Amino acid sequence: MDGIHLLGELYGCPADNPALTQAAVLREVCIDAVNASGLTIVGDRFYQFEPQGVTGTVLLAESHVAIHTWPEAGFVTVDVYVCNYTTDNTGKAERVFNALEVALKPKRKRLQAIHRGGKDG
Repeated sequence: MDGIHLLGELYGCPADNPALTQAAVLREVCIDAVNASGLTIVGDRFYQFEPQGVTGTVLLAESHVAIHTWPEAGFVTVDVYVCNYTTDNTGKAERVFNALEVALKPKRKRLQAIHRGGKDG
């Protein structure tokens, strides 16, 4: 299936940012980012690690958003995948990633965009 898969690594995120340390806060950030993009949420699950760190997923009708935080290292991984079955959702995926970047405030990032599927796939 044709789609875009954004794989991001965020470095130098402030360790005291509640979105890195609190599952409820990160969930709200992710849900807000997805809703603002126009993608369709069908479920979500976030888990709080002790003493710190969060992992979470937002299931989309179009595919998923996955995020993992390491506050002690100021590091976050972000995975946004959307399929483009009936419409091109690339811009929506990019808006989700950008909103998460704004909320997590990294000093630098690494982003890979992988085009998946296609007519010949």
